[in-house]
This record gives sequence, structure tokens and C-alpha cells, in this order.
Amino acid sequence: MKSPFPGMDPYLEQHWRDVHARLIIYACDQLQPRLPESLRSRVEERVFVETEQGEGRSMYPDVRVVEKHPRTPRETVAVAGVAVAEPLLIHLGDEPVTQGFIEIIDVSSGNKVVTVIEFVSPSNKLPGDGQDQYLAKQRELRAGRVSLVEIDLVRAGRHVLSAPLYRIPPSHRTPHLACVRRGWDPDKVAVYRLPLREPLPALRLPLRKSDEEVVLELQPLIDQCYRNGGYDDIDYRVDPRPPLDKDDAAWADELLRQAKRR
Repeated sequence: MKSPFPGMDPYLEQHWRDVHARLIIYACDQLQPRLPESLRSRVEERVFVETEQGEGRSMYPDVRVVEKHPRTPRETVAVAGVAVAEPLLIHLGDEPVTQGFIEIIDVSSGNKVVTVIEFVSPSNKLPGDGQDQYLAKQRELRAGRVSLVEIDLVRAGRHVLSAPLYRIPPSHRTPHLACVRRGWDPDKVAVYRLPLREPLPALRLPLRKSDEEVVLELQPLIDQCYRNGGYDDIDYRVDPRPPLDKDDAAWADELLRQAKRR
């Protein structure tokens, strides 16, 4: 079972909560055997409130409609001889959301955080508590001289990576991006192109300054998400959300037709 796309499958963005959770676990498992003896790769979580602010918030169900004790079509009930209207109970959004990330810690120095790895989510790229917390964390890690690896595989929302978009040349403004900021050199950010039409590359991740950098292979992670998540049920006859730009849409249409998925 394999995606018809050579790299990131844009249709997986519609299932991001599941895909994100899998990416965190699979990446953590891939990294641990490659780390020096005193380092550990651990999954951590943050909690924020996801609101309906911002374009694209409908990607996830923020409003649930619940009707309790269904009655016959009548709209009133008698209470002490008075006709009282029956309300429709609506559970609004703004619910706490738990989001995972990876910390590489040094157990020989009291579990000092060496590197943080983030798979950026739409909630980080749209206005709200999720974005506010993400940007605050960027600043805290920079001030603490902790290395930060950011991998953005979603196209919805604004650019929030450590490298400002205006500093990235057009040749590297691909639909997906990755940034690596080394804690000991916070004024420099390595930017990786992640083109839609190519397999995702392997990234070199910083650890302690004295350590050899470790490799994280992105494409096997996406392939594992697709396979283990059973995403062969995706309907490729419809356009992904958000839609691809004109050139990529034409390329994807031809690709899917050749794969007999359209």
C-alpha cells in the first residue's frame, strides 16, 4: 500500500491529526537507535485551546451539534401546565487540543533539552492560541540556545518557520519546507526545499555541538503513515484541501490518471 505521490501526499493534510500523531511516534522511534548513548528521543505534549478564528479552521470539527433525548416532532413539552420550548443543545468549540513534539534530552546532564523537533500543524499556522504558543516557544528555545528543527508538511495557513519568508529566495519557496536552527549559532537557519513532486529528503539534525549530527529520513515516515493509517481509501477523484496551484494541480491530475486513481 503506497501513496501515488512520490513525496508528501497533499491529501494527507485532510487527516492531519492522525498523520501528525503518527509522524511524531515514528520519527522518535527512527531517531533513538541513531543517537549517542547518553541522549534520548522523547515525545512531549502541549495543550492549547483551538478556536474558530482564522481561515481554514473548518479543517477540523470545532463545533459539535448534540441533540439529547430525541422527541417526537413536537417542539414543546408541558411543565406544570405551561408549554415550554425544547432547545437544541449545541456544544461550541474552543476545546483543549493536545499536540505532540519531540525533545532530544541529555540524561547525563539532568535531562537537559538538546534539540526540539516540530512537525508544524495548521493550528500553528492559523491565528489563535496554538499559533501564539508556537511562536512563543520559538523565542524561548532561541533564548535557551536549544536547537530547533521545524518540518512543515501542510500548505494551509501562514508561514511560521524560524526563517522569515522574505529571507527565503524563490528557488526555495516550495509547497513544503524544513528549517534547522542550531542552538549555538541562532542567527543562522538552514532551509530545506521539500518540493511536492519529489521524494522527501533526509535531514541532518543537530545534537550537542560536540556530537556528529544525526539523520532523520522523512520519506519513510510518510510512507509508514500512509500504510499503517490505511489511507488507500482516499478518494483522489476530488481535489485536495487546500487546492493545489494551477501547475501542481495539472501535474497531480496526470499523475493520478497514470496511477489509475482518477
